[in-house]
Amino acid sequence: MKKLILPFVVVAVLFTSCNQGANKSGTSADSTTEASAEYDGIGKMEFENTVYDFGKIKEGEVIKHIFKFENTGTSPVILSQVSASCGCTTPSFTTTPVLPGKTGEITVEFNSSGQLGQQQKIITIASNAESNITTVQLKGEVEAI
Repeated sequence: MKKLILPFVVVAVLFTSCNQGANKSGTSADSTTEASAEYDGIGKMEFENTVYDFGKIKEGEVIKHIFKFENTGTSPVILSQVSASCGCTTPSFTTTPVLPGKTGEITVEFNSSGQLGQQQKIITIASNAESNITTVQLKGEVEAI
């Protein structure tokens, strides 16, 4: 019986020590929690456009587009993860909390090398907003050189 309890105790100690270190570090997660505590409600992301049609391009061109959104909610919006459906598409995003009434951005670069034909690249956004998972997309056609 003692052999079964020991692993649970070790795991509990590890989790406890990890949490204590994170609380002392002064990371952005700490400031995010403090910023959220000042507001009562939920954030909401309103995008100017959720689809960007880049039209027809030649293979090898790189398309860059910025998806802008406004927080129309009553609490800060925090983007936790932004990912693309393909390795040819690279997103970057606002990492600080977007306060109510303010705007944030998700910049997406699509490298069309080796991507011939009709394209539809989905970018998935995870956040604490009203809709926890939101998507935007790039679409168009890549023609051979």
